[in-house]
Amino acid sequence: MIEKVTSEHAPSADQILSQAIIANDTIYVSGQVHNTPDGKLIEGTVQEKLQQIMTNIANILEDAGSSFYKIVKVTVYVTDMSQMTDLNKYYPGFFANNPLPAREAVCVKELPLGATIEISVVATK
Repeated sequence: MIEKVTSEHAPSADQILSQAIIANDTIYVSGQVHNTPDGKLIEGTVQEKLQQIMTNIANILEDAGSSFYKIVKVTVYVTDMSQMTDLNKYYPGFFANNPLPAREAVCVKELPLGATIEISVVATK
């Protein structure tokens, strides 16, 4: 069974995607950029952007019946690899006392809404 996840505590998804999908007790969260639930793109440091992205992901996972500590896979997209230094500095703090999930980082030309970082995750229920 496939179930759509919708969270009021994260930016809404447009007509071509879901915020997340649950399939066989696995949660696939669509890429989240550094915008607030009302759609305002956060400018500032990599740390501030990462905090907003991770908050969006945590809220979606909570509404899906999961948590941040059940993330098994992370994909990070950045528009400039120099952002990875700061991202790697703050990223592990979101997974305190747990093993870090498998992760890859990809540099892309541009991201939706003018964002500079996008993160998608896969978690268990």
